[in-house]
Amino acid sequence: MDLTEAHARALDAQFPSPARDQFLMPRAAGGPYAESAYFAGNSLGLQSTNVRPDLEVQLQKWADIGVNGHFTEPFPWVDFPDRMSASMARIVGAQADEVFVMNGLTVNLHLLLVSFYRPSGTRTKIVIEDHAFPSDSYAVRSHVRMHGLDPDVDVIRLAPRSGGDVLDEDDIVAILRERGPEIATVLLSGVNYLTGEAFDIPRITKAGHEIGATVGWDLAHAAGNIELNLHDDDVDFAAWCTYKYLNGGPGSVAAAFIHERHLADQELPRLEGWFGHVAETQFLMRKKIQSPTTARAWSMSTPHVFALSPVKSALTFFDEIGMPALRARSLQLSDYLLDALAPLTESGHVEVVTPHDHARRGTQISVRVKVDPVALTQDLQARWGVVPDERKPDILRFAPVALYCTFHDCWRAGDAVARELTGRPLG
Repeated sequence: MDLTEAHARALDAQFPSPARDQFLMPRAAGGPYAESAYFAGNSLGLQSTNVRPDLEVQLQKWADIGVNGHFTEPFPWVDFPDRMSASMARIVGAQADEVFVMNGLTVNLHLLLVSFYRPSGTRTKIVIEDHAFPSDSYAVRSHVRMHGLDPDVDVIRLAPRSGGDVLDEDDIVAILRERGPEIATVLLSGVNYLTGEAFDIPRITKAGHEIGATVGWDLAHAAGNIELNLHDDDVDFAAWCTYKYLNGGPGSVAAAFIHERHLADQELPRLEGWFGHVAETQFLMRKKIQSPTTARAWSMSTPHVFALSPVKSALTFFDEIGMPALRARSLQLSDYLLDALAPLTESGHVEVVTPHDHARRGTQISVRVKVDPVALTQDLQARWGVVPDERKPDILRFAPVALYCTFHDCWRAGDAVARELTGRPLG
């Protein structure tokens, strides 16, 4: 493998980034390049160039017509989430009426668990990853407690085999079948935040349904990263944020999916609010809600327009480029990054935690290091302008995001890590 800088630049000429020039790259804190090599899009995606003008349209509308902006084009404020549903649905492989943009990720998980975690009799348990993101763990434990159950007993945590970092899907299916009569709900990550492992959503969803459980997915690290087919895979529910691979901005509004077979179920429990009313009669101010047979029924509050606007801006790239092309690009980049890190893995300076198999990972590559990951991350940024992020005690995460990262960025990452850990350049 040619790991020279010239070859990385040649690859960029042959396979150019689909939207690099339409994103604002952070300035490098140090090193020979003006722009950062930014690999933290799995934590916070970058700002696209259309965010500011699109947001200024809404600010100007507020200034010019005040409350009338709720019903005035472009994008009447009351319709903001509804008009985004089709674009968001395409990203996750859903129908437009199955998706709604609202709230934050954990808020949406809570709302969905009200509907889909319904313990009864001996079927009381909820299954999560042992390495689930902490917020998911807190959320499911709180729901178990609210049902009068013991989260130390009724939360089944799936751990890797001894000495391993990632879950074996055969083990997941085996546990579901073994403990099936006890399990009410399965809630896993589409892509694990720590290891970058991607799960076989259709296989695990089918296994969960076969034991009589509802199956949901936290897609925070999957939406905009891997191709998803939530409707066809028969997923019951899912939720995801929009500030990572979807580039909606810090704290941007999240989204939720509810499969269409649940949308007309009047027996399904749900917490309700004003914006969960059908739009046509919402302003008649009735005392009893009339819920639509769409995912909007799980919405509650007035849309957060200034948080929604950057999400709408970012969605245009996914509509124009499409997830198949972005997924192919991300695999090209992450494969090259793995090649650039290979000399360090062979010498024992780093250990790749993420599975190499395309079907078992997204674009994120997690590596274990033998030095303080916080200090190493700081040095990579300050000396070389390379921006990964770290998870204590020993993990660095690199996410070469398809929309704006390049082969040269990946070369810079390999070169910088090599210089820091071995004192020698890459190659």
